[in-house]
Amino acid sequence: MGRYHLARLADAAFERHGDYESLFFEGRWYRSGDLQERVRRLSRGLVELGIAPGDRVVVVMANCPEVPIAYHALWRAGAVITPAVFLLPPEEIRLILQDAEARAVITTPEFLPAVRSAASGVESVKWIVSAGPEEDGVLSLSSLEEAPPGGIVDREDGDLAALMYTGGTTGRAKGVMLSHEALWRVGEAAQRAAHIDGVTRTLAALPLSHGYGLVVSVAALHVPERGQAVLMRWFEPQAWLELAAEHRMQRAVVVPTMLQLLLGLPLEDHDLSSLRVITCGASPLPPEVAREFERRVPGAEVLEGYGLTESGAIMTVNPPGRRKLGSVGLPLPGYEVAVFGDDDRPVAPEEVGEVASRGPGMMAGYWRSPGETERALRGGWLRTGDLGRLDQDGYLWIVDRKKDLIIRSGVNVFPRDVEDALVEHPGVQAAGVVGRPDPVRGEEVVAFVSLHSGQNVTREELVEWSKRRLSREAYPRDVRIVGAVPLTPIGKVDRKALRALL
Repeated sequence: MGRYHLARLADAAFERHGDYESLFFEGRWYRSGDLQERVRRLSRGLVELGIAPGDRVVVVMANCPEVPIAYHALWRAGAVITPAVFLLPPEEIRLILQDAEARAVITTPEFLPAVRSAASGVESVKWIVSAGPEEDGVLSLSSLEEAPPGGIVDREDGDLAALMYTGGTTGRAKGVMLSHEALWRVGEAAQRAAHIDGVTRTLAALPLSHGYGLVVSVAALHVPERGQAVLMRWFEPQAWLELAAEHRMQRAVVVPTMLQLLLGLPLEDHDLSSLRVITCGASPLPPEVAREFERRVPGAEVLEGYGLTESGAIMTVNPPGRRKLGSVGLPLPGYEVAVFGDDDRPVAPEEVGEVASRGPGMMAGYWRSPGETERALRGGWLRTGDLGRLDQDGYLWIVDRKKDLIIRSGVNVFPRDVEDALVEHPGVQAAGVVGRPDPVRGEEVVAFVSLHSGQNVTREELVEWSKRRLSREAYPRDVRIVGAVPLTPIGKVDRKALRALL
């Protein structure tokens, strides 16, 4: 059996910490011993059902204790988890089922109709399993948990543990192959980079079905101290504040849009004095949002990190107490980050180029896509498609997505710069920027902006605001005020949707 088998990691964590109240969800505490027992029983139930080593099992679930139970049971059974964000429409779930040749789907009752629709006619899918009651053609998790506790099915370190599908905002999603060793080691590196002694209570509202949420949960298995997590089914700003205050949360894991929504509420009405660290990732964080949150929640430090599904979700983090606001931090222990120019050679510090990384948590490649794999892992480096720069101290600064770059009158315009300038306006809640073809300039900068409740800001005011903060070529002449800036299921600006609006 491989040294880095994730089921062995989970067993070691339980042996280290023992039985205690470890997880709070919707009004009740769950004990680690009970959760571990359910994992062992479900694992045996899955094996007896017919799940074989290497089988892909798609998990489409809202956050609940059954998500980590399913993940760990599947790893224990030797299967490969294939998480799908629950907000995906049935046709996108179907594409994942077909591409992964999934043997089974595990879901929660509210998404069962979508899963049934997606799985209809997909020959590889033999079973649909629900966290709710059994019904026609659907097994229940609880019935599978009636099996006696099972052992660990052997898997090697390089065997797949997860097949993660990228969001597909710029094209069809691809399956990212992550081995047991990759997830084990990126989790261990993330824990080493971000751990603070005594900070043991975490508020979790990210989808566990996303790579960021998955690697945070794997990192928790490496923590030397007993930890407690408060899990939300999905993010709701008011409930987040109430849980943070009630349970004296010390750490929270968020994406930028969560912070922007929280800033629209009366934070000062809640006792958030226990909050020490806000870990933020998945999309660029406007520095003004971090400053404003820290101003209103004294004692909390917002630490931005960066990564791709292909890198195991994380590759850099800002170290606690040594943050550089606006940067995404330093490489994880054991990782390297470089910036390459168009000639495929590293550029000097402070020069902009394509960000690349290598380290122990990288993907094995794209599922059944050798050509795509070769392009992404060229020369032993993962090419991210993001533009960035390294400063003299080795901190990484992300400029923008290479494919989102706007070229206006021959000048490079980075959408993130424009978005950050717009979000600094006190009336703006969120902004998304794309380019549209222009017969004179080549491309024109278009900004979509949503406003805070009760704000009455005109597009002309926002054009003037941008004009004072950005270069002549970068400021948007076309600003469109919308009810909400479209986001992907994990809170990134959905530029594909914005281009469709154009």
